[in-house]
Amino acid sequence: MKKASMILDKDYQISRIDKRIYGSFIEHLGRAVYGGIYEPGHPEADEKGFRKDVMAAVKKLGVPIVRYPGGNFVSGFNWEDSIGPVEQRPKRLDLAWFTTETNEVGLHEFAEWTKKAGSDLMYAINLGTRGPEQARDIVEYANHKGGSKFSDMRIANGKKEPFDIKLWCLGNEMDGPWQMGQKTGYEYGRTANEAAKIMKWVDPTIELVACGSSNTEMPTFGSYELEMLDQCYENIDYVSLHRYYGNPTGDTPGFLARSMDMDDFIHTVASICDAIKGKKHSKKQINLSFDEWNVWYHSNEQDQDIWKQDKWNRALPLLEDIYNFEDALLVGSMLMTLIRNADRVKIACLAQLVNVIAPIMTRNGGGCWAQTTYYPFMHASRYGRGTVLQALVNSPVYDCADYEKVPYIDTAAVLNDDGGVTVFCVNRDMQEDYNLSIDMRSFGNLKIEEHILLHHDNVKAVNSETEPDNVAPRPGPGGEISDGKADIHIPALSWNVIRFSR
Repeated sequence: MKKASMILDKDYQISRIDKRIYGSFIEHLGRAVYGGIYEPGHPEADEKGFRKDVMAAVKKLGVPIVRYPGGNFVSGFNWEDSIGPVEQRPKRLDLAWFTTETNEVGLHEFAEWTKKAGSDLMYAINLGTRGPEQARDIVEYANHKGGSKFSDMRIANGKKEPFDIKLWCLGNEMDGPWQMGQKTGYEYGRTANEAAKIMKWVDPTIELVACGSSNTEMPTFGSYELEMLDQCYENIDYVSLHRYYGNPTGDTPGFLARSMDMDDFIHTVASICDAIKGKKHSKKQINLSFDEWNVWYHSNEQDQDIWKQDKWNRALPLLEDIYNFEDALLVGSMLMTLIRNADRVKIACLAQLVNVIAPIMTRNGGGCWAQTTYYPFMHASRYGRGTVLQALVNSPVYDCADYEKVPYIDTAAVLNDDGGVTVFCVNRDMQEDYNLSIDMRSFGNLKIEEHILLHHDNVKAVNSETEPDNVAPRPGPGGEISDGKADIHIPALSWNVIRFSR
């Protein structure tokens, strides 16, 4: 076996982890809602039409917050369409995804679903085709106790107590030409500032996420953030980051290195926020909301064919990527990147939750199963709670087409609230097992509680309704610990969770 080492100390801490970094996203897109979480008449549907098998899978992930209802969808969305008697809600052409939105599931229904799932709602408002006035109105509708036009409208619609939504997105990807109501950094910053100002006048307890660049390839990336933040810095709380990765050439080592780009993206945007903080002589720190991230490329050609054949229908099967084993490894490294940057990344949303580039898949009228990417997310959400430790890692490295000095052993470590330690690890080496030596002497007497392993000999292996456990976790080989020093066997090309307890 090759060798790698890690030094951990209980006093070398980065930050407390905000549980919201294990958030997800449901957009009115494809079969995320209709045929995903909601399918009246399905054998697993509850009295409201929501699928209980999907709910059970979501609960296992422990998702603390769900971003809704978009995404690109929100830039043409009228929030008033999604309230009131369902039979009176209008059907609208959705110009973001070229489908018809029936509004059968709206704010009330989704808020009830998130509550049952044990999640909070992160609500996105339309700053594309609409503006500050409508932003103010929806906050009043959702959060004001009563005695005003929109709060009384909510009460009349059957919800006496406020929804009390604490986290709000000020639009979505407003720099993109694909977006309804595209804006320059200055234009968006001015609009976001005015919306933020009056939204907080209605409810001073809310937090607001302003849109950063849609991705790092945008020609205005960097300058967009600077212009936007210069206009709205004091009235917003977070800047959003979005990033998706693909592997169309089948270069596994290069694909697994892409989390290094994610890390650089985080550091760059944080530095831009701090530059504006310095310019304004502000005492306020703006943190980050990585509210769209995932692997996304498998369904691109399929989606083009669907639109050619079936435009404007309801709930088209769009963005239904079937994830393989190597996708799960990159998702694991992306999760560890978020964990290691917990001092600035306070919110993150795996995009999305069901059917649409999602860890959970369903068949209309049929089953529900976990994709390969489900497991690293579940493990991180379940065991990555507590305080991030500053790990000193020594690993052999490799070069690939886009990156140099990529560590074969990618890790993150968390001091859990019960005094135990969880080490997450991806071995990017396609051939070699590693012995990971961990110096943990400062923690006192620890034992190896569990080693969870996700591995498959075929990097393209997938799960399906008929083979739901083709790629699934199993006990790992573990190792030994003595006098505060552990030696863990990390198999080639694998996702690992090593749990140490007292």
